Amino acid sequence: MSRLEELIQELCPNGVEYISLDEVIDYEQPTKYIVKSTDYDNSFETPVLTAGQAFVLGYTDEEFGIYNASKSNPVIIFDDFTTSFHWVDFNFKVKSSAMKILKLKPKAENIASFRYLYYAMKNIRYSPANHARQWIRKYSKFCIPLPSLPVQQEIVRILDTFTELTTELNAELDARKKQYEYYRDLLLNPDNKFFTRAIFDVTKQR
Repeated sequence: MSRLEELIQELCPNGVEYISLDEVIDYEQPTKYIVKSTDYDNSFETPVLTAGQAFVLGYTDEEFGIYNASKSNPVIIFDDFTTSFHWVDFNFKVKSSAMKILKLKPKAENIASFRYLYYAMKNIRYSPANHARQWIRKYSKFCIPLPSLPVQQEIVRILDTFTELTTELNAELDARKKQYEYYRDLLLNPDNKFFTRAIFDVTKQR
């Protein structure tokens, strides 16, 4: 029996409670963190984020209106129209006001793991039907299972481990792809000397 199964059997023998997200998650409007200039440069320090697929749009040198997130004080940025979201544990600014900055309610710290809530949100299957703000009226009302805190923490440990392994695997695959493309171009490019010499030698043998 796994550690998770043991914890569930011990701490959740009668099942688990379901709660709505707005019972444990608070939100902040991002207005004061919006970047003023879009003249981004990779040499600048502060990332400018969007809750959409792009995530990091660029880097700014603006020194004011920075949201101070960290490993010990993470947030979730939530696209209020598409419901896309990202975990953020570093300082940032944002591109627009079309998002919410989500964080754990102080009163929920003894019953909920913020990282667990993030993973639980990943399991919500919902696609907005219209172009309207989603968090307050719709998304925050979704209910998720909330087992005891030790069970949440074990679930987080397992999922974080797989996330780390997946990241390492993707990095390895990217490296192998670049290596393959390098040697493909080196060996099959008609303009390189190696290829030309090899063709000449084969022709001479005939």
